[in-house]
Amino acid sequence: MRITALAGGVGGARFLRGLRDDLAADPTYGPQGPDPAEITVVVNTADDITLFGLRVCPDLDSVMYTLGGGIDEDRGWGRGSESFVVKEELAAYGAEPQWFGLGDRDLATHIVRTRMLDQGYPLSAVTEALCSRWQPGVRLLPMSDDRVETHVTIGSGEDRRAVHFQEWWVRLRAAEPASAIAPVGIEDARPAPGVLEAIERAQVILLPPSNPVVSIGPVVAVPGVRDALLGAPAPVVGVSPIIGTAPVHGMADACLAALGLPTSAEVVARLYEPFLDGWLVAEQDAGTVVAPSITLRARPLLMSSAEATRALARAAFDLALELAPEVAT
Repeated sequence: MRITALAGGVGGARFLRGLRDDLAADPTYGPQGPDPAEITVVVNTADDITLFGLRVCPDLDSVMYTLGGGIDEDRGWGRGSESFVVKEELAAYGAEPQWFGLGDRDLATHIVRTRMLDQGYPLSAVTEALCSRWQPGVRLLPMSDDRVETHVTIGSGEDRRAVHFQEWWVRLRAAEPASAIAPVGIEDARPAPGVLEAIERAQVILLPPSNPVVSIGPVVAVPGVRDALLGAPAPVVGVSPIIGTAPVHGMADACLAALGLPTSAEVVARLYEPFLDGWLVAEQDAGTVVAPSITLRARPLLMSSAEATRALARAAFDLALELAPEVAT
């Protein structure tokens, strides 16, 4: 069973862990079953940033650490059992920026990545090398080997300026309203090796409850990806990152507001509508209006436990099989 997901962020990473674990225990789709699951995850890299000379890939690392057992479960990002001695020493020197905390364990990942990139290896090859340690149980692909960085326009008049997404997200906590969000360099980016093939050959395509604007949005915006989704024979099933008028996790509402959009499951479905076949929403959003071509299902969306997360991932997978029952045989 070939499954492809487009993802980023904490919600996407936890959903994918639930999906992997649920299918691994399934007698049909487990490693010893007649149709073992092969999961490929195309991960957003538009929130990547260079700090202290090191290339940091937050979404790739969050997915890799979460599936590899190294994540800080409380924060949902960074390494577990982390210390911040280097960060404290950098601050003592007055080195900027001080608003982004790189943990001591986490630094090793960024050092290895940066060294390999400097040696000429593409990000996709670097990611494969890093995953050889973490063994996430899925194939992780960056959306592109080319550099793309999301910038956010804030302020007005003479104070209007663009800042890196990470500064808006981490330092400002998205509290300062944004008037635009743009993945700079996306027009010239090419899909990383294997990305288009993973979409075109998939039997199921899933959109986890990731931020629709800054996680899944940039992946779809890489030239060729949207067309691949539109032409894919597999059903595309998404999970709403919104319950009522609030994000399940994070600050997707601030990102939607930057596009002039209200926060709702219906609005996010419209962003995905050209290629979306199935849409899971919270039970309180069962009345969400979607296009006639989209099948709506209401399910509990809170990933409050391993069991709840596995149930949500399974509901998305089962809906995909329902929409394309021939792939189940």
